[in-house]
Amino acid sequence: MTLERLRIFVAVAERDHVTAAARALNLTQSAVSNAIAALETEHGVRLFDRVGRGIVLNETGRAFLPEAKAVLARAQAAEAALADMSALRRGRLAVFASQTIASYWLPRRLVDFHAVYPGVELAVEIGNTREATLAVLTGAAEIGLVEGVVDEPALAQTQVGSDRLAVLVTPDHPWAGSRQLQPRELTTQPWVLREVGSGTRSTLEAAVREAGVDPAELSVSMTLPSNEAVLAAAEAGAGATALSESVAYASVAAGRLATAPFTLPERPFRLLRHKERYRSRAGDVFEQTMMR
Repeated sequence: MTLERLRIFVAVAERDHVTAAARALNLTQSAVSNAIAALETEHGVRLFDRVGRGIVLNETGRAFLPEAKAVLARAQAAEAALADMSALRRGRLAVFASQTIASYWLPRRLVDFHAVYPGVELAVEIGNTREATLAVLTGAAEIGLVEGVVDEPALAQTQVGSDRLAVLVTPDHPWAGSRQLQPRELTTQPWVLREVGSGTRSTLEAAVREAGVDPAELSVSMTLPSNEAVLAAAEAGAGATALSESVAYASVAAGRLATAPFTLPERPFRLLRHKERYRSRAGDVFEQTMMR
């Protein structure tokens, strides 16, 4: 059974006339007759009674007609849905963003995208860089947004923004003075850090290693799974930390934390997409929005 045969069946059934149906469908009379015969033969039923030189829908045909119309209606709706998705009048896009990006960089850009394409649902999940990378690799998300560079050959990576980490301490901490910290001094005080696998943690460790210090030498007294938890612990005096300047802005402005004199490098925000998985039109436009 094909959609074309169903269309021909409905056209003949509504007209009780092969020639009229052929004319409406812009087909030859023989093509219409052959399609009806093939449909009947395939399923071992008669849908029309041949009366004289005419054709009349029988009881089986009358019972089948609503079902055929329903199938054609669903096919038409599916075709319209695909057209809407292509034109971004509707659809769904799965995005997985790391915490810093999701909380401080992404919201305005989501609003910009939604304002232009309100029919596209943005399903955003939040985790760390490792989780965002895994989501794109497995197809759970079409797009990932992470801090730093991901070592994964299957993923295409496009820089869409950047920020800078700051070493943060309480105002009465020994590092709160104006003297530039030496790399070895980073091992002399306790730290409160994000979890392994987060872009924030990996960026700090890479910078410390570049300065000639093994990150394993840092005295990590507390590991916490979110920026907010790390920020609160640092404000409470649990130790030094490293967080995005955007994350720490309010705490520094209010005097609850101070920036220690140790410069950390700028880190890129990268958009991840799988090189071999299907790329939707919504994903392409979303990527363009992120780069503005």
